Amino acid sequence: MPGQARSTVNRTISGTERGQRRLNGPQTSGRDYRNLSCAQHGVVTELNVSIPMRDGVNLLADIRRPEKPGAYPVLISASPYPRQLQDVLVPLGVVEAGMDDFFVPRGYVHVTVNERGTNDSGGRWTIFDSAERQDLYDVVEWAGTQSWSSGAVGMLGISYFAMAQLGAAVAAPPHLKAIFPLGLSSDLYELVWHGGLLNSAFISGWTTMLGIATTRSDKMLRGPAVAALRKIFQHPGLHAKLQHTNGEAALATLQRFARGTYPADPWDELWQNLAVERPFRDEWWQERNLLEKLADVKVPVYLGCEWDNTPVHLPSTFDTWDGFQRLSDESRPPVRMTLLGEGGLGWPWESMHVEALAWFDHWLKGQDTGILEGPPVRYFLPEADQWRTSETWPPADSRLASFHLASDGVLSRHGGTEGSRRYLAHGERIDRSKAAHKPDFPAALSWTTPALTTELDFAGNIELQMDAAITDADTSWIIALEDVAPDGSATFITAGWQRAALRTVNEERSVPGRPVLDCDTPIAVPPNKSVRYRIPLCPNARRLHAGHSLRLTVGSSDATGAVPSNMGFTHLAAGGPSINTVFATSTLLLPLLP
Repeated sequence: MPGQARSTVNRTISGTERGQRRLNGPQTSGRDYRNLSCAQHGVVTELNVSIPMRDGVNLLADIRRPEKPGAYPVLISASPYPRQLQDVLVPLGVVEAGMDDFFVPRGYVHVTVNERGTNDSGGRWTIFDSAERQDLYDVVEWAGTQSWSSGAVGMLGISYFAMAQLGAAVAAPPHLKAIFPLGLSSDLYELVWHGGLLNSAFISGWTTMLGIATTRSDKMLRGPAVAALRKIFQHPGLHAKLQHTNGEAALATLQRFARGTYPADPWDELWQNLAVERPFRDEWWQERNLLEKLADVKVPVYLGCEWDNTPVHLPSTFDTWDGFQRLSDESRPPVRMTLLGEGGLGWPWESMHVEALAWFDHWLKGQDTGILEGPPVRYFLPEADQWRTSETWPPADSRLASFHLASDGVLSRHGGTEGSRRYLAHGERIDRSKAAHKPDFPAALSWTTPALTTELDFAGNIELQMDAAITDADTSWIIALEDVAPDGSATFITAGWQRAALRTVNEERSVPGRPVLDCDTPIAVPPNKSVRYRIPLCPNARRLHAGHSLRLTVGSSDATGAVPSNMGFTHLAAGGPSINTVFATSTLLLPLLP
């Protein structure tokens, strides 16, 4: 399919200034920058441009470049998601490449590429493997040698676009100069299996959506229905209302996509590999684990995510930061990380574009923007509405404090260690008569602090060290932490997950507050014996106001609602019905700030 150059020029400019199409979401990490590129170019578009791979396969790309002839730095956005939808301002969880009408008028070429086997690109998609990284190398080198390219290439986009960025950086193409991967997952296993528990609501909807979206025709995706959607969602009033599109809306979108049809190959095999055939780490997963390959990254990396993205990309953001910090000073590239508040990475993705401009203006154009000034970690503290900085993560001034899971249900700094509490895991699976008495056990357990008398700030790694016994040989541990207001309303903070049979901790890679699980070899739990579990909760930060309480819930199912879930994503529980006992010797480690 040859490139189709348009003779018309788009002069729409997005940004934050008066008269520009207003971008949704936060545009910086609470900072001001200098010497940023100004919007001064019209945009010329080429559609369905073929990019040759070394094995003869051609990938298809849409290219937007400045109207004025010249050599410009290039930003590449690559994923399996339809390139045809990336300029449609619809709140779909696939519109994540970044806005052409922001970057191209400011002097960048934007190349949006479909990976092989998706949306008419040749070949077969094999998800996040060495073959994908080889393709990304070839795409970068192609872009770096075109007549409209200055030879300086960066990469852009969130979610899978961010994952592709790190994959390309691991492959180390010479023309790649910097990446900006917000909301990435560097380890595919941990995206799909949280501590050994299948992230089922996400992965089932996502794989079906991919099968449908990536096999739609170019004619349909550029047809009148999509054009009508583009026009509707460009309305400023409607667009402004979408700036806090949340995960539940994204899940509903996945479910709507699932009503279409798609070919069995390769999508059914992909789903089987992800969700059924490989519940434990093996060589297939390790090929798709970039945390083991970070030493190959030689270009500057800007990491980031939003605090409420606990079931998808936030855990891996910290894993990736930690992985870079384990490298020697000589082998570690420049790395920065920003943690955003609510709505930080909404759909369509157009937040943090000014921040990205400051990053790429520095690394691709050599402009002094100030992006490297100050500590490398910046985080928004929810409920304090403050930006804070740190040289490290967790912040150097945070201290792990123990909160005891007392037998009376109080989460206390000074609780006793005697006694225990019990709940019935998966009681809904027991096929009892409707006339039978209900089990005299709750479906989960909660511990709540007394109402706070002063503000309490925390930021950093969080761990539950739990002593527990079960009557089965395996179970699910699903943990939720919430901020409870005086009126009883609760706000989800973070979560943790662990399959009991995959409780083995990699002591070499673990630190207090952040245990790392191997998840490669299941070991049956001895029934009715107390076992110590180290369960990582996704790192987080928050201010708890005076009068509020902190509530910890422990259970074995979030699909039934026994344990609160976030963004509508729930898990396929492990184990059968079991009476699970949690002993009062258990403690929650919370990183308190002074």
